[in-house]
Amino acid sequence: MGRHSILVMNGPNLSRLGKREPEVYGSQTLAAINSGLESAFPEVRFGFYQSEHEGALLEKLFEIEDHGGWSGVVLNAGALTHYSIALRDAISGVSVPVVEVHMSNIYAREEFRRKSVISEVCAGVIGGFGVNSYHLGVKGLLRLLEK
Repeated sequence: MGRHSILVMNGPNLSRLGKREPEVYGSQTLAAINSGLESAFPEVRFGFYQSEHEGALLEKLFEIEDHGGWSGVVLNAGALTHYSIALRDAISGVSVPVVEVHMSNIYAREEFRRKSVISEVCAGVIGGFGVNSYHLGVKGLLRLLEK
């Protein structure tokens, strides 16, 4: 595999990993997850971005589209997954592939969490494997980029 650059983006509440509902999301912090990705994929140049604000995530996607620098995006949009048409439109409006990831199985959760409005415009979706969802998302994105 060639050297790819992947931006791992996280939405609202994911800054609270390790503290928020560890029975659902585990005990690892977002920093530990990011460090684990760097260790597991030394051939990849990673960037990490987290925001509690929908607009900031949109702006980051537009920045990638307008200025480059990233081969693809692994995105855990958090709650925005379920209702953000703005995020959906931003993903569909950029040429960089985006892989949607979720630590929990959204289809085994509350009714309102079972719908993703962004899945249809993402290159792929991984969910339900805890921290490993990020690793699987990176693997899937790398395969897509190698085609």
